[in-house]
Parts: sequence; C-alpha cells; structure tokens
Amino acid sequence: MSAPLLQIRDLAVTFAGQGRNHLQAVCGVDLDVEKGQLHGVVGESGSGKSVTMMAVMGLLSPSACVTGSVRLDGEELIGKSERAMRRIRGARIGYIFQDPMTALNPLLTVGEQISEAIRLHERKITRRSANERAVDLLRLVAIPIPERRALQYPHEFSGGMRQRAVIAMAMANEPSLLIADEPTTALDVTIQAQIMELLERLRADKGVGLVLVTHDLGVVAGAASAVSIMYSGRVVEQGHVDDVFAFPRHPYTRGLLASLPQLDHPTARLVAIPGAPPPIAMRPSGCAFHPRCPLAIERCRIEVPALRAIGASMSACHRAEDLRPLGPTTNEATHAGA
Repeated sequence: MSAPLLQIRDLAVTFAGQGRNHLQAVCGVDLDVEKGQLHGVVGESGSGKSVTMMAVMGLLSPSACVTGSVRLDGEELIGKSERAMRRIRGARIGYIFQDPMTALNPLLTVGEQISEAIRLHERKITRRSANERAVDLLRLVAIPIPERRALQYPHEFSGGMRQRAVIAMAMANEPSLLIADEPTTALDVTIQAQIMELLERLRADKGVGLVLVTHDLGVVAGAASAVSIMYSGRVVEQGHVDDVFAFPRHPYTRGLLASLPQLDHPTARLVAIPGAPPPIAMRPSGCAFHPRCPLAIERCRIEVPALRAIGASMSACHRAEDLRPLGPTTNEATHAGA
C-alpha cells in the first residue's frame, strides 16, 4: 500500500508555563489521512483538536515544543524552518480557520485577499491573471455574481459567504491536503449543509485529503469515512466511521453518542456525560476520562491505556473488550459485559 497523504506519529505538544511548569496539550497522537479521504477529528473543547492541526501547520507559538513525526506525502514537516513551512502552507496544505470574520482582512477586498494568496506561491503570475483566478474560485464555491463580489469587503458578505470565501482562499493553490477547523460553527443548518456539500465536492472532484475538526457528530457521520475521537490531548478511539459509531469501544465515545437525540427512538432519554473535561494543568493520573467514566476500575486511575486494535477499530480503554453494542434506551452503566 502507498503511504498516507498525511501521517502523524506520536505527536506531542508541550507549552512552557511559569517557572519550570510545562503543560502538555497533546499527548502522542497518531493519525493517518489518505488521498481523497475525509477524516473527522471529534472532541469537546480543550481536547487538543485544533492544537494538533496547528502543530501540523507549524503555526504554534514559540513557547510550544512539538515532538513526534508529521509527514506530508512522505516528507517530514517537524523541524522544518519557518521559511520552508511558508512554501508548504497555502500551496500543499490549505487551512480553513474557525472564524471566517477574523480570518479575513477587513481592509482588503475579498478578491484581493484570494489573489494575494495565489501570487505568494506563483511569483510569475500577473496580477490580472491572479484576479481572474480569484473570481473563478469564488464561482467554484458558489458565490453569486463573483465578479462583483470579488470587489467587496468581508463585512459586505454574510457569514456563510465569508466561510465560502475562506474555503476559496484555502483552495487557491490547489493543495493536496485541506484542514477545516470547525467550518460550520455559528452557521445555520441550511448554510452548514451547503458548506459540507462544497467540501465533499472538493474532495470527490479534486481528490483532496480533508481533515474535518468538529464537535458535531452528525456532520462526521454524514460526511467522513474515518474518525478520531480525542479527549484531553489523546486519541481515545479511531477507525472507520461506521464501525466506531455502530459499536463504540470507548466509554467517552459511547457517552457522546448517547447524548444525541435519535429520530427512530424519539422518546429515549438522553444521557449526559457527568462532569467536565479536565484542564491541562489538572489532568488526572491514569486514563484522563476515569473521573467521568461509570465503568472505571482501579487500573484506570493508575495506568494510561494505550490505543490498540479492538474489533474493527482502535480504542484506548482498559475495558474495551467488556463493552457491548450501545442500545437506544439503556444507560452506559448497563453496557459492560458480565
């Protein structure tokens, strides 16, 4: 088999704190993205999703220490100079930031910003050609009247149009990998569907590898082929989206799914996950999820579980073999074997 488009191995990110205190935000993440694949990365706020992707892009602050391996088409990115990363960002990896309003410069027209992204990586292209391509990109992302819209400023765009403009900018140089950091946050359901349809079309038509960072399990279930569930800086479950959602092998994944309404069982009671994710500075020993887990045993409080193959997916849970398929009307405590 050929190597993945993006291959992350044992990625760790540590931030320097006050004095000798160091805060580890990401702890040994492994993740593969194939060409033409949409890989969803799911987790609550503070789980390390965005920090992982920013480490891939080399956009973290100087206070961050990044170790491990990140390979793009077999080329190692960790340790590259800022000058080398500038040639990769935008050209080979596109990034769709979470807030399109702050991602766009309010003092430049949308067309100018897209054409600037093109000219930065194609030195010989004329300004006129870059402007024409910017209009074509706005048309590609379904912006109406793109010739006129290219001359407008970000504040003249709606939220959904701004997000599509950011996608156009990320696709300006036809990157092989596109990272979308919560691209549908704060958008209404109709616009969310349009954005996801656009991303799917880019993946299918251009063979772009796509990483979708989100907290929306419904979006992942409908669009992704693979999923990684993150909690407190670690991947706790990983696999094909159908396998993970049909038979989750980690209590955290099961808790997330149990908290969602089910159209086929409208009277089923939703089960909330108790507590909250721990702050980085107060991460508990052993499995970080054990204070919130109804299935925790003494081993969970002491030993960090490794991500290992369980059935058709990967799970970082000491009790993964004890779990049964998740039922629609029973709570998590009834899902352990024996």
